[in-house]
Amino acid sequence: MQKDQAKEFYRTMYTIRRFEQETHAFYTRGQMPGIAHMYIGEEAVATGVCAALEERDYISSTHRGHGHLIARGADLGRMMAEILGKATGYCKGKGGSMHIMAMDKGILGANGIVGAGIPIATGAAYSSKYRGADEVTVAFFGDGATNEGTFHESVNMAAAWDLPIVYVIENNLYGISVDIRRVVKEQKLSLRAVGYGIDGVTVDGNDVDIVYEAAKKAVAKARNGGGPTILECLTYRWYGHHFGDPGEYRPIEEIEAWKSREPLLVLEAKGVLSEGELAEIKDSVEKELAEACKFALDSPYPDVSEAYTDVFAS
Repeated sequence: MQKDQAKEFYRTMYTIRRFEQETHAFYTRGQMPGIAHMYIGEEAVATGVCAALEERDYISSTHRGHGHLIARGADLGRMMAEILGKATGYCKGKGGSMHIMAMDKGILGANGIVGAGIPIATGAAYSSKYRGADEVTVAFFGDGATNEGTFHESVNMAAAWDLPIVYVIENNLYGISVDIRRVVKEQKLSLRAVGYGIDGVTVDGNDVDIVYEAAKKAVAKARNGGGPTILECLTYRWYGHHFGDPGEYRPIEEIEAWKSREPLLVLEAKGVLSEGELAEIKDSVEKELAEACKFALDSPYPDVSEAYTDVFAS
């Protein structure tokens, strides 16, 4: 890993970590509506995968989507404003934490419905192929979503038509409180690719370099007409499913074992970056995040006259 690349990876992961911590602080002070699902512990997945994409590419996200948006280059101020329900947010304060969309960054939207982003991403990939556009789409989703019909239907379609898409399973072992190991026979979820005649790869989702290399290969394959890949990234969320979930269904020993080799520590242990370089990155991120939080706090709430503007139903 080159030093410049290591700096970018570390900066993105640290930004995700601190953004989530600030979001939690807003929640505990009663300054944000609803709940949020923290991405802490999984930072290497979004960072490594999005680093393999070009500006023209697309991603679909999940209810645990802040990390994906940050890794894709979304504006921190507009993100935080959206989470606080402010008019300056990406969706004018109407989407909140689970439904941020940033089309200027190729982000097709975070989604509060498990697995719902998968067919959206598959449709985007179909559009790219139909138009002959040199674009790749990534669908992010969790282990629990692989048991949804939308996953199987979408992968089958993408495989049959060689669509330019990468399906990224963020396997953190738990779908809300359900241990994925209790509800599947084959625990290596990437092997589901075999049934569709496509490539499936399982990697260490806490090592950003490994994630990046695997994603880069899958993205290149998709862009060159080779069709989809299922990329399973083994990772772990530190906390409960959302802010209000204590996560007590998980063994303490399991949590501590995963924390001992979390993404930031794994990258630090490679020795590519000095203590001074790490401190410089952290200081820069802290300043940027402080500005983003101030922007969000100072922003106005949407006017009541816009309650039904840009709101659609089918």
